[in-house]
Amino acid sequence: MEALTYIRGIPIQKHRVEHLPYNAKLKPLVSGKRKAGILCEVLFWRQVHRGIFHGIDFDRQRIIGNYIVDFYVKDLGLVVEIDGWIHDYTAEYDKKRQLDLELYGLNVFRVSNHDILYNMMVVLKDLEDFIILKYGIKNAENNDGKE
Repeated sequence: MEALTYIRGIPIQKHRVEHLPYNAKLKPLVSGKRKAGILCEVLFWRQVHRGIFHGIDFDRQRIIGNYIVDFYVKDLGLVVEIDGWIHDYTAEYDKKRQLDLELYGLNVFRVSNHDILYNMMVVLKDLEDFIILKYGIKNAENNDGKE
């Protein structure tokens, strides 16, 4: 099995989720969200676009089902959501949204605006940890074939 990339020497396995639902009625909103240039999204984008982050390809403002997610990694089936202050008031909606995305077979990594603004290096390390946990290929040599 060929690795998508390596993070801290650990091979990361592809996990594409095929045939995700797509609500075309949301398409006009995507362009506006991209052009809005929300600071935290722009700052995160600068850290991950064009394969800067371990050669992984991130999409910005991707429609999945009835949602527009902040960032999506096709090769991992990974959604990255940046939560601003409004999320303090939308906990139930956010919980349903995340559950719906997980039911499609996706993993969701959430991070706060505050952490993007003040702890970007920690955010990127936490994202690496999340990817290793969810997609890291376990090394058979380390467990000597024992379960």
